Amino acid sequence: MNSLPKKFLFISRHGSIHDLAIQVKGEGHEARYCILSKADRDVADGFLEKADGWEAHKDWADVIIFDDTGFGEAAEKLRREGRKVVGGTRYSDRIEEDRDFGQDEMKAAGMNTLPNWDFESFDAAIDFIQQHPDRYVVKPNGKAQNDKVLSFVGQEEDGRDVVTVLEHYKRGWGSKIRSFQVQKFVSGVEVAVGAFFNGKDFILPACINFEHKRMFNDDIGPSTGEMGTSAFWAGEIKLFRDTLARLRERLQGYSGYIDINCIANARGIYPLEFTARFGYPTINLQIEGVLSKWGDFLVALAGGEPFELRTKRGFQICVVVAVPPFPFVDADAFRRYSEDAVVIFKKEIKEGLHPCDIKLADGDWRLAGNSGYALVVTGSGPTMQDARREAYNRVKNILIPNMFYRTDIGERWHRDGDLLQTWGYMV
Repeated sequence: MNSLPKKFLFISRHGSIHDLAIQVKGEGHEARYCILSKADRDVADGFLEKADGWEAHKDWADVIIFDDTGFGEAAEKLRREGRKVVGGTRYSDRIEEDRDFGQDEMKAAGMNTLPNWDFESFDAAIDFIQQHPDRYVVKPNGKAQNDKVLSFVGQEEDGRDVVTVLEHYKRGWGSKIRSFQVQKFVSGVEVAVGAFFNGKDFILPACINFEHKRMFNDDIGPSTGEMGTSAFWAGEIKLFRDTLARLRERLQGYSGYIDINCIANARGIYPLEFTARFGYPTINLQIEGVLSKWGDFLVALAGGEPFELRTKRGFQICVVVAVPPFPFVDADAFRRYSEDAVVIFKKEIKEGLHPCDIKLADGDWRLAGNSGYALVVTGSGPTMQDARREAYNRVKNILIPNMFYRTDIGERWHRDGDLLQTWGYMV
């Protein structure tokens, strides 16, 4: 399918979706980019035409793309006006932001769910754990869940470490965490099942991906949201059939990417949480793995049209390259250590580099925003080891003062893949 050039308006809360906008622009379309966060306004300067106040540009656009939750009501209104939109609904916003509602929807759709309890009082949660000793996971609800360092996975079988953390949260973050969920811990393979939805049905193949959330190798250190991901594309395998496929009717009207993070073991697949939006760095990984034209694909998603999505065989990985203060928010630290730092490429590379909090100035890639989430580097290959080799060879070509990254993205596959195959989830 070769469409005529279209006009795409990308709307981002924190400056996250420009890698996709750059791809669309490179295919010959027009792209404008609106970033709502003042701290991130300079992100992607030099790469794209910027737009202040997206409402003033909606009549210009053929397709409007939202990159986050919280835009569902606006997206629904635009659809009622007859506009083509890639973005959420009020329902999709709620299943991600309200964990209790999300779990209820999973259960109603026939998925296995883990016991969980919502609390608005730290004292009540502490009392509950002390009365019901077990291993638990703590996850903030609402917008606080975006601050991944506030999530905590307990290690003690009686929950004593979770009690200690909740007491700390009560003293230090009581005003930030208004509501949170305590969930029973289950061991197994952590795997996410994602796919694109065109308002009516899923467009396959699905993206089976494995997140690496902690800051350091071997899952040590603070939770960052993500330091890298490994993935492959698959059709209607059991992982998909038993999770996302069961939500087809509930997602009517939604257009875009949706993902369920799960724990799989010999007893079953247990969904944990929704990502009802583009994922980061998942979208960079998907740009590496998708062979179809993104402009054509986005038009189909927004228009409710079927689409033959062509993807690479084998595996892809992506590696997040960051600088201080990531994963924390500290504007002073960013100004001191990272602001306007130049990304140096030892030799020219044209593939596998995805700018994140970066601007283009005088021909140089420079750090922008204030988060230190600098860029994502990707690689592909017929085996996971081949994909790792390509990605890390590209990483070694990059030099930024104080940069850091994990060196073990994709290493778990030899174990996780064997287990998922043994349990029958890959067919």
